[in-house]
Amino acid sequence: MAEASARRESVVTIDGPAGSGKSTVAKTLAVRLGFDYLDTGAMYRAVALSAGRHNLLEDPAGLAAHLETLSLEIAGGVVTLGGEDVTGLLRDPDVTRGSSIVAAVPAVRAFLVQAQRRAAVGRDIICEGRDQGTVVFPRAVCKFFLTAHPRERARRRLDDMVRQGKAPLALDDLERQIAERDERDATRKDGPMVPAPDARVVDTTSMTLEQVSDHLAGLILSSLREAGR
Repeated sequence: MAEASARRESVVTIDGPAGSGKSTVAKTLAVRLGFDYLDTGAMYRAVALSAGRHNLLEDPAGLAAHLETLSLEIAGGVVTLGGEDVTGLLRDPDVTRGSSIVAAVPAVRAFLVQAQRRAAVGRDIICEGRDQGTVVFPRAVCKFFLTAHPRERARRRLDDMVRQGKAPLALDDLERQIAERDERDATRKDGPMVPAPDARVVDTTSMTLEQVSDHLAGLILSSLREAGR
């Protein structure tokens, strides 16, 4: 029997900084519990990719107008812009840097918050990002905020780049980029990256994927039982 059988309209949020493990954990838990997975980070990256292509990264007003005609879809792990599959382009370092820039634009956040809420209607879903538990789904049945030491997060990102066949950066450079992004994400006025008051904060620095998944799965199932779902 599936661990999350016969449950509907249940949202689990996993927030945290880059390299904390939230994306991998969210995907693993979605499969394990029979939930759908919503990659909100990919949505911001897709907007950043489109903004970069149209020279709008430093033009908030122009980007806001661009959103009115932007066709963005995400389904089954595939992200399309205007019908073009851009999934393989979203981890480019320039797109990564751009995603933090566009995330600070109120119009982008409003556009994607509504898209994320629509995606969750009628579904059991696990979503990850930076403001899922604070802004997008404040009534989620279970909320987590994952973190890890910046050096460990940089090491994980370096490993990802090597696995993907991309030219790796120096560990110190990656750690500096992560610190800069943390600062931008945590200090922006609209939807800053902070734990929700009722989120469980989990430090994954010395934990394996299996350990994190086991820990969160137990807490999720307990929360679902308490909520009668």
